[in-house]
Amino acid sequence: MDEAEQGAALTADVLEDRYGLVVDLVEPVHMGTDTINRRVLTDDGLRLFVKQYPAMADLDEARNAWDMSEYCRAAELPVPRVWPDADDNLVTIAEGSAWAVVDEVPGRVTTSAMTIPLAEHIGVVMGRMHRALAAYPLPRRLQQTRWQTESVEDAVAKCDTVMARATRQGHDHLDQLRVDLDQRHTDLRTHAAELREQLPETLVEQALHADLTRTNLITLDDAVTGIIDFRCASALPVWELGRAAFDPRTVATSTEWTACALAMVSAYRSEHPSLPMQEVRACARIALLYMLFSFYGATTAEYDLPRDAEVDLKRYWRERQTAIRRLLGDLEGLEDELTALGASGDTS
Repeated sequence: MDEAEQGAALTADVLEDRYGLVVDLVEPVHMGTDTINRRVLTDDGLRLFVKQYPAMADLDEARNAWDMSEYCRAAELPVPRVWPDADDNLVTIAEGSAWAVVDEVPGRVTTSAMTIPLAEHIGVVMGRMHRALAAYPLPRRLQQTRWQTESVEDAVAKCDTVMARATRQGHDHLDQLRVDLDQRHTDLRTHAAELREQLPETLVEQALHADLTRTNLITLDDAVTGIIDFRCASALPVWELGRAAFDPRTVATSTEWTACALAMVSAYRSEHPSLPMQEVRACARIALLYMLFSFYGATTAEYDLPRDAEVDLKRYWRERQTAIRRLLGDLEGLEDELTALGASGDTS
């Protein structure tokens, strides 16, 4: 029996013992870096998504994430149901591992450029989620804010660290990566301090999904059908809004990226008008700073990803590089347009 067959048999045993479900088919899903994922079809036609956690996983954080997921589902957001086990636990312990089982929803994860209707629907869903989570207890887990607090010198030093790591790993495009990192070095020294100076003095903090990116949204026909992989952290709503509205995959590849961003922010404000307008205006600036201080995707070997996922991550790094250039070039006009969205009748 090979590894995939062993995993399928193990999954079937867990679902029968802990959930009372009889499995008809199990297939691996080669996505995600934190869990082993499988799709399951039961003998009575249920389609489920099963996550098996590694031995070193923080199970308290996993339980908190599933609790937030169920909270948002109860608020009538498009969140798939997580199945309680025989003891009513959202995370079950069986066969030496922790497991979670959720309904599979129609649609799929897409990483192509957003359309304007999809951007608008993401804005609606995010606005409703932020409004619902404003009443959720602040999680102990804190979302990193390097874009706001890390010294520019430390970030610049990472350019050299990343290049050295890429050289050791045998990166297949070292010359291009060197050009990218030289540009990042220049951008950090030239722009970071000024970008930070014009941020609002205080920013709202609350409980958030904290990883609400395209890879954690299941979509179908320009609509969000499933929000998955909650991180459950205390974070800034404006950061989550900016990160989604200025999705690098869209900014780098679509002529409609500005329209998509404005459509998302406008829809968000229609559902969650209480976020101060000075913060909304800053969401593009924050998205830009977040990208400048992130080196995710510059190297990939350390993640031990499947080939397709590794190729996608490398492409994401290149798209971020392009997105940074476009945001730097258009930031002043973008902030004027964001201000205009809330100008009529806004007193925030």
